[in-house]
Amino acid sequence: MNAIIISAVWGIIMMFSGVFTSKGSVVRNTAVLGLVLLLVGNYLDLIGYHFFPVDVHKMLFFDEFGLLANTVIFGSTLIFVLLSGRDIENIAPRMPVAECFALVFFVLCGVSLVTTFNTLLMLFLGIEIISIPLYILTGSDKRNLKSNEASLKYFLMGCFSTGLMLLGIALLYGASPTGSFSIDELGIGRVNLSALYMAGLLLLLVAMGFKVSAAPFHFWTPDVYDGAPTVFTSFMATIVKAGIFIGFIRLFNETFGDSQSKWQLFVAIITATTLFIGNITAVFQQSVKRMLAYSSIAQAGFMLLALLSINGLARDGILLYAAAYSLATIGVFAILIKMKDYTFEGFNGLAKHHPLLAATCTIFLLSLAGIPLTAGFFAKYYMLASVVETGHYLWLVIFAVLCAAVSVYYYFRVIQAMYFKDGDAQTMELRPAFKGLLVVVAALIILLGVFPQLLLDKLNTLIYTW
Repeated sequence: MNAIIISAVWGIIMMFSGVFTSKGSVVRNTAVLGLVLLLVGNYLDLIGYHFFPVDVHKMLFFDEFGLLANTVIFGSTLIFVLLSGRDIENIAPRMPVAECFALVFFVLCGVSLVTTFNTLLMLFLGIEIISIPLYILTGSDKRNLKSNEASLKYFLMGCFSTGLMLLGIALLYGASPTGSFSIDELGIGRVNLSALYMAGLLLLLVAMGFKVSAAPFHFWTPDVYDGAPTVFTSFMATIVKAGIFIGFIRLFNETFGDSQSKWQLFVAIITATTLFIGNITAVFQQSVKRMLAYSSIAQAGFMLLALLSINGLARDGILLYAAAYSLATIGVFAILIKMKDYTFEGFNGLAKHHPLLAATCTIFLLSLAGIPLTAGFFAKYYMLASVVETGHYLWLVIFAVLCAAVSVYYYFRVIQAMYFKDGDAQTMELRPAFKGLLVVVAALIILLGVFPQLLLDKLNTLIYTW
């Protein structure tokens, strides 16, 4: 509860901070302070100390899994602001920087609801609190036609998926013998599913698939990610996606866990389609930013493996995957923002002119590809192992490994351009603090790649029954 209230209140504080100061650095530091408070408040929730003893009438459930997921998400957001906060300032005067940070905090409030919901109503509310600020952030570059177009597309597709979600919730409510929206009561004894219940389940699956850009519901993603300001593309592709995935898995585990055999095939087909389309389409991209958009679809395919299996390995793996994927993608986008040319040719000779940037970018890309000694390797391993543990869908494990091999090609295209091709030096304003933070993020990725238990042991020592 601490995180929900702090993020909402701090969003309001960020709104009014622009009234009292026009300095972007002051607004940015205020946002950093708010994120630190969020992390502290969430940790206090974990150990059982609540700032605000609010009776939520069983509409929210603050378990250790959801709170630890919040810790990963808030920590990733803090790194995002430290690395790219100045780039958010560059959007002004097209959009006041204080308002941008306020919307980021409102998104985090929605994420906090999605990771701790206990009724379908709170899930819907959380998804909408996430989505509405993102429509605004996507179109924040008002003078850019691509940004306006991306915002409109995102809004229209978001409204469509919201309609599907509401219809699914209504059908599940109608199928409930007790007339309840509680995910616990909806899932009790649901082995033999009625047609009404199954229709509601499938509609929720499709609606959540839209939100996490799973194929074949992904078609809005490349245009929206490419048209949005790059700094907010980074935020949407990592923190937002990770938060919604935690809610996705929570929903299907608590509500539809007893009837897993009835819907696993649908999830397996969506997973395979997402892996195939995301990886194959990324191969043919000429823009690194657009390649990363399709890459995010492919990464969503791997995270869907946790939804397919829903077991102890999936629980551990999705948290590790969220951390590894968020850190690596935020790092790559932080470097991409500094560059003027987003094509693969724009990276030519980067290692010669900016060796530190090239080295850290290489680590980030290797992690995204799942190369050993990076966090991405164990993240993918846990996803695959969770499916193997179920004893079913081994064909999907083999297919996922082949798709991961395909992803190596387009990630290594960037590495090849940086180290094995000549290019003109790009003029980039790089602060020592920015370079130092890139090194810290790269070190974290290697640390989690060598010692993944640093994160997972914390989860396993907490009292939580999956």
